[in-house]
Amino acid sequence: MGNAVFTPSRQDRVHDPVVKKAQIWRTVVGLVAVTWMLFSYGLASDANAVLDDRFAQIRTTLITLAVTFPIAVVVFIAAARPPNRRLFLRRAVKPAVALITLIVTLAAPRLATGMGYVSEDTDWTASPWRVVLLFAIGAFSLWYIPFGLYGIVQSLVHVFRTADLHDTVPPLLATLLVWEVAIFDVFQGAYGGAPLGVRLAFILGAPLSVTAVAMWELRRLRTRHGITVRGALHR
Repeated sequence: MGNAVFTPSRQDRVHDPVVKKAQIWRTVVGLVAVTWMLFSYGLASDANAVLDDRFAQIRTTLITLAVTFPIAVVVFIAAARPPNRRLFLRRAVKPAVALITLIVTLAAPRLATGMGYVSEDTDWTASPWRVVLLFAIGAFSLWYIPFGLYGIVQSLVHVFRTADLHDTVPPLLATLLVWEVAIFDVFQGAYGGAPLGVRLAFILGAPLSVTAVAMWELRRLRTRHGITVRGALHR
């Protein structure tokens, strides 16, 4: 199910294994580098702290993308000439569903605790229905947790399956998004316990590396497959 929700499925999109490997390695190297820095400079005391930090940044990314995505898609569609406007509008449905699904998936536990259905003080043996609820939550978690983790990974690699819109959209949107997150990191004082040089390296490292990969991907789409932004917009 996760594959159907979070992976691009447009039949005529470009299947370039070199680009896919670059996207995966970009994601892996970024996560490893940030994890190393958090431990090396005492910004995270244990693995749970690292996970909390990564999920906090994912939450920031989702909030940013929730605002950026519709604006970017509207601008992209508005810039296109007919008949591509209607085509792109139809194609935007699946990326929007992927984004909404991941937001709901990550928000569900907080929503359940916030509404008082489940809390740390819940006595699961107080009544038979609570015992049944406990087993139901456990069974659901066996599907829910892998689904959520798979969705996060695929969303990072495929930029919320925006290749279904057009092959040039993922690198463009990834570049825009990563610079927005970097600006948030600057104003929020991210990595405050690290030396200034290290902070700059990690705040600027992600947007610079993602931008470099995105520019390379756009160039490869143009030179190897004849796909350009101007061609998509009929300009």
